[in-house]
Amino acid sequence: MSAAAAVWGPRDPSALPRAALTVLIIALLWPGFRLAEFDLAVLFDPRNRDTVGKFIGTFFPLATSADFLQLLLKSTLETLAIATAGMVIAMLVGCPLALFVTRSLSISRIGPGRGYILGRVLRLPARFALMLFRSIPEIVWALLFVRAVGLGPAAGLLAIGVAYGGMLGKVYSEILESGDVRPTTALLETGSGRFVAFFYGMWPAALPELVSYTVYRWECAVRASVIMGFVGAGGLGQQMELSMRMLNGGEVSTILLIFLLLVVLADTLSALLRKLTA
Repeated sequence: MSAAAAVWGPRDPSALPRAALTVLIIALLWPGFRLAEFDLAVLFDPRNRDTVGKFIGTFFPLATSADFLQLLLKSTLETLAIATAGMVIAMLVGCPLALFVTRSLSISRIGPGRGYILGRVLRLPARFALMLFRSIPEIVWALLFVRAVGLGPAAGLLAIGVAYGGMLGKVYSEILESGDVRPTTALLETGSGRFVAFFYGMWPAALPELVSYTVYRWECAVRASVIMGFVGAGGLGQQMELSMRMLNGGEVSTILLIFLLLVVLADTLSALLRKLTA
């Protein structure tokens, strides 16, 4: 062994590919930053620092008047209602489609038969529907539903229901597919139906992951409902948009604090449900 090898140790055969991959990633990211007109120096410009400092300074003290807190309570309950009702609609959309596209629950998967080709053909439009629902951002759905049903919470919960229905259906299907399919296959081979195979073969093992992802999506729905308020879908977002228009930083900071508490609530609920379903 040479002196250099004794000092530096054996040569890592994957070092060169890793270095090449790092250089390639940087080479691909740099044009992206240029196209996005990202300039870090702008953040440190003295005028911009002063503007940001003055803007943050308006956040204090927090707005705590009784009238505003009462209005904020109504907006918070509205946001929770939008997120929760939207998730219920999303589950009504996503769960049936997830069961329909999950190949492990297909009787035709066991072997060729009369329904083999038909099952494959019928799953295609269901997969396309899930792809369509989740490919359009929820804020775009909100804009569409605002035109259809007018301003207010209805547009927000419908937007969450459609967009998150596609996401839930896709991820639910992947969770079910990634589990142990042997119990499900055994039930299908003995003549059990899809629902029996699902509830007795897949449900017990997949339940913790399904619950965890559903609660995570509810947390995302709370955040999304705030964002959709900026396009007139109600809730905390609409109240924040009004406060920002009036340049009332104290009200904005109070709304942000409430929003933070909602995220903490969702995280606590997620941890509790994981323990209950473990």
